[in-house]
This record gives sequence, structure tokens and C-alpha cells, in this order.
Amino acid sequence: MSLFEAPVVAQVVRGSFVESVHRGLAVVTAPDGTVARAWGEAATPVLPRSSLKPLQALAMLRAGAPLAGEALALACASHSGEPAHLAGVRASLAAAGLDEDALGNTPGRPLGEDALAAWWASGRGEERIAHNCSGKHAGMLAACVASGWAPASGGERGSYLAPDHPLQRSVMAVVEELAGEPVVDQVVDGCGAPVPAFALRGLARAFGRIASAGAGPEADVAAAMVAHPWFVGGTGRPDSVLMSDVPGVIAKEGAEAVLAVGLPDGHGVAVKVADGSRAARVVAAAILGPLGVDADALARLGDLPVYGHGRRVGSVEALV
Repeated sequence: MSLFEAPVVAQVVRGSFVESVHRGLAVVTAPDGTVARAWGEAATPVLPRSSLKPLQALAMLRAGAPLAGEALALACASHSGEPAHLAGVRASLAAAGLDEDALGNTPGRPLGEDALAAWWASGRGEERIAHNCSGKHAGMLAACVASGWAPASGGERGSYLAPDHPLQRSVMAVVEELAGEPVVDQVVDGCGAPVPAFALRGLARAFGRIASAGAGPEADVAAAMVAHPWFVGGTGRPDSVLMSDVPGVIAKEGAEAVLAVGLPDGHGVAVKVADGSRAARVVAAAILGPLGVDADALARLGDLPVYGHGRRVGSVEALV
């Protein structure tokens, strides 16, 4: 199934009028990795975008990166660029004997509104440290240093991002192992790192396996995300809020409307909205309800208002 053929999974209601609809795919995997329920074809390949980060962080740990706690959560993060996020990235780099000049990600600016306003007020432009993926790149660099892999080749910044670099080959191996699905394509993500395409059910399966891991680096990734959810996103970010509200759950948003969630009992959930817009969190909230997730937490996750003349006049509603 292509995204053009995906079922309608959400609608935008303004007043009593259905203004638009969102097509998409969603899947729930059971603790044994089988598909428990799907909306659309669960085998459809998608680009997980930043939802891939916990798997990338697992590859970093297996490569010997000395990441733990907040630093490991930042390696899984699309952070908002708030001051403590940037301080954490600098600390991760310093622990590896590096500084901001080693970062190979695309320059950017903070995602958080307050952080961005303060950034512009200080007269700063786009910088690599401010990009939401800088924590992941600091972790990749730490893995390179730990394994003796050259993070830069011939003085070229960011050569650790080449698809044939040992770290990126390790990431792809982790993806196929945890997802239980083959990588069918590999392209360049917004930050410059390779991002694979694979079946949506594999993303759900991988999150369920990480969230329920009892030991090893998978458990370390889950523990860092659970203990430090704010470092995975930031103030008011949906994945950070969900992890703060629900003990043991791991969650990660990705660009173009991807959201993946792992429950401590081993269930996994993955959502991809076909038009790349806002409805993923609403769909995920509806799916997580029957899995026993706290209703108040889901109300916060799934509440996406529609405004008219400065007041709420409707909402985005799930149809799954």
C-alpha cells in the first residue's frame, strides 16, 4: 500500500463542519512482535525520521559511547534548544575531548519558542549546536572516539555521516535487528545523517522491544528516556509530556508526522500521517487508550485544538 491509498485516520472539525481529513497508517505490535492491529498496511515502508533516534543511540552504546542519563537522553533527542539542552550537548562533546567544531549536522536554531526568541535577541544566527539533532550528533562523535573510528576524514567535517562509515553501518544493522524488517532504502535526513526506510510495523516492534528490555544497552536507552523525558524533547513537547505522564513509556516524534511509542509490557505503536501534518499525536492517543495508558495523559496528548478568532472552535479528531 502506498501513502496515497492509506485510510482516513483523523478529521479536522471546525464548529460542526468537517474541514479536512488526514490519511495515514498506524500499527500496534504485541509483546512477541506480531502485529496486533493495523490501520492500513503495516508492511508499508516509511521514513521514521527522528523517531529513529533511540535505535541510533543503541548503536552508539554498542560502539562503546560512554553515554548515560541526560547525555543518553540527548542522544535520543530532537531537543528544543533550551539552555540546558545546549549545555548538555557541550558536556557530551567535552567528555569525548571535542567541541562544537566537531559537529557535522546542519546548522539550525532552537525549536522552542522562548529559546528561539532569546537566541534571536542575542544576535545569533544558525549554528550546529542549536539544531535539534545536535545531541544525537554529539553521541555519534562520542561513539567514534570510543571505537577509534575517524569522525572526520582528511579534515572533512561530518564524514562520520557517510553511509559506509562503520557507525552508520552499525545503525543499519541495529535497525534490521530490532525492527525485524529489511531496510529497503536509505536517504539523507534533515540533519545530514542517513535515515533508512523500512516497514512501519518494524518501528513499532523496535520501540516495544526497547521499552520492555530488562537488561543491556536497550534497557539503558529506555531508562534514560524514562528518567529524563525533558531532554528528549523539551517544554511542552508531546513525546516529553507523554513520557512524564506515563511511567515506563518511551516515545519519540519524527518529522513529517511520525510518532512511535513503546510500552513497558512490550507493546509498540507507530503512526505515520500521509500528509506529514499535525494529526499523529491524536491518532496515537486514540490507539494507546485500549492498551491501558492513563486516560488523563492521553487527553493531554490527543488534545489538538482548532482556533477561530482567537478562541477554540473545534479540534483534530482521531477516526481509528
